Amino acid sequence: MLDIRQTFRALRHRNYRLFYFGHGLSLIGTWMQRTATIWLVYRLTQSPEILGNVDFTGQIAGVVLIPVAGVLLDRWNRYRVILWTQVLSMVQALTLAALVFAGTVAVWHIVILNTMLGMINSFDMPARQSFISQIVEDKEDLANAIALNSAMFNGARIIGPSIAGLAIAAFGEGLCYLFNGLSYIAILGALLALKLTGQQTVSVTSANILWGLKEGCTYTYHCLPIRMVLLLLALTSLVGFPVMPLMPLFAGQVLGGGPETLGWLMAVFGLGALIGTICLAARKTIVGIEKVIAINSVLFAVGLITFSLSDALWLSLPVAFLMGFGLIAQMASTNTIIQTLVDEDKRGRVMSLYVLSFGGITPIGSLLAGHAAGIIGTPATFFISGLLALAGGIVFAWKLPLWRLAAHPVYRKKGLI
Repeated sequence: MLDIRQTFRALRHRNYRLFYFGHGLSLIGTWMQRTATIWLVYRLTQSPEILGNVDFTGQIAGVVLIPVAGVLLDRWNRYRVILWTQVLSMVQALTLAALVFAGTVAVWHIVILNTMLGMINSFDMPARQSFISQIVEDKEDLANAIALNSAMFNGARIIGPSIAGLAIAAFGEGLCYLFNGLSYIAILGALLALKLTGQQTVSVTSANILWGLKEGCTYTYHCLPIRMVLLLLALTSLVGFPVMPLMPLFAGQVLGGGPETLGWLMAVFGLGALIGTICLAARKTIVGIEKVIAINSVLFAVGLITFSLSDALWLSLPVAFLMGFGLIAQMASTNTIIQTLVDEDKRGRVMSLYVLSFGGITPIGSLLAGHAAGIIGTPATFFISGLLALAGGIVFAWKLPLWRLAAHPVYRKKGLI
């Protein structure tokens, strides 16, 4: 039976509660914008190659900056960084809204503004991930806070695309961009209301950025448990995350639907992800979470293979639910393990590598998947991606005894077992 107090225990911390609900409203707008963007590009071009190219070019500049951002976040005030990234993201969204409402938006506008957003996110995403440890006073609640954060993210994944699908059909994409721009008021208000008492642990390494980056990469490489989960996440991101930018093609060409069908697919995918993260939040200990990663990576891969073979909405929807459950449960479990094991003075750099393992690899996967879909079709691309993801999950499961041998001494040192 689900223990509500256990599942939502991190919300007893005032700072985390403010951040949680403010960020949650903002994320609904973010998912509305994401849905609007992929549909807008699809409407303007009808091209799988351009869908993949837009996603790639819109993120690659940010990918280059993520490792550098990690080094700087171990030295800068993460709270101030998050404030500035929210302001800049608001400007980006409102600019897109203005272009769409004016009827002058073109693909090159989307590419430039998405590139701007990718650069902003290269600082924002690892900063937010690292910031959680500062606003949860009781570190025993950190794993729960991370799981709830993922649940919030995927709750927004349900609400945002659902609203976006209806809004696009009735009013066009501009309304989604406008709502997203205004939604940043919520997170900015929450951030300004925080009362921070704990001090951020600042890295005392050399001021040389390259040296700091090398130190973070060396630390991550030699920490086997972190290295293994990051490699599996990188593979899943390369072959699995491109499902999202190609979803309009599947909804339109395979299922014969429109923006409403796209909204339903993304919402059900998000519902599966939400349920998966709530199940993680209900866990009382991190011990054994490596099995969650192994099981859910295989679940996602099998779901993706099945999804590729479907041409009916009644089958695609429940399979999308299982895919969402597996993919985000793997990602959230990976986040929890890393946040638990990492040394505090290297948190920014290691979390930047975590962000790079999904946010940085995904645009490369989107580029490859977009071109593959143009040659062999979207279903075949999904099928091959599922096979590759399945191979990665099986190898990780096979290596679990080695993973535990390296992780359990750290758990004992931290008093977890």
